[in-house]
Amino acid sequence: MRELETFIAEQKDKTISIATGDLETGQEILIDADEPYHPASTFKVHVMMEVFHQAEQGLLSLENCLPITNSFTSIADGSKFSLLESDDAEKTLYARLGESESIGRLTRLMIVRSSNLATNILLEKICTKSVNDFIQALGISGVSVLRGINDDAARDLGLNNKASARGLTQTMKLIAEGKVVSKSACEKMTTILFGQEFNESIPALLPKPVRVAHKTGWDGNVYHDTGIVYSEHRKPYALSIMTCGFAEADEAHTCMATISKMIYDTIQ
Repeated sequence: MRELETFIAEQKDKTISIATGDLETGQEILIDADEPYHPASTFKVHVMMEVFHQAEQGLLSLENCLPITNSFTSIADGSKFSLLESDDAEKTLYARLGESESIGRLTRLMIVRSSNLATNILLEKICTKSVNDFIQALGISGVSVLRGINDDAARDLGLNNKASARGLTQTMKLIAEGKVVSKSACEKMTTILFGQEFNESIPALLPKPVRVAHKTGWDGNVYHDTGIVYSEHRKPYALSIMTCGFAEADEAHTCMATISKMIYDTIQ
């Protein structure tokens, strides 16, 4: 802990929050874990959870298809808005406007490629209020989902998503424990999270046998990563790192990767 705190103190003019939850020992590492942040794309995990929740209730099927559209309704005033392809890490759906895609495939693209378009298409189907209600029902603290991506009218009214490192780690622990919807649903969500294609942070410096099911998020000067770390011969641990103030993505990723390795070495 002392080494970790020293490293964080060396990151001048940066805000860094950490939360771990070890399923093997029950121990936690909490550093500014309740600091509220803009969650960036980490909230997409909660959208995925509600997709599986509604599937379990019979309200939808992962095999059902939704139209690929780029017109969405603001929660603020009912006005319409669209997303910019240039702002999205996943581009392929924009070339397919007017076609359709399965809910399962959209959910995967939302996580592994962080598709903003897939996220908003799913939210139009399942409703942001349902996502937020499920978060509250699970007892996850410090996380709220109020709007979709680029709903500027809502943002201007102060209707913004938020998250804390503690809340993100609570989320990942619940998935790791099989307590979100069902054990089967959690296994399917974990498989999706294992497919994450942006691996510059939590997994970057960990030994190769280690596997990480995780979701990254970045927006402006915030960079986050939250996940479940699976190493050999022990139960996994959940880890969330949230940062604000890094001007360069590479610098943020290096910092988070270093923190992740320090925590791994401590826990092992």
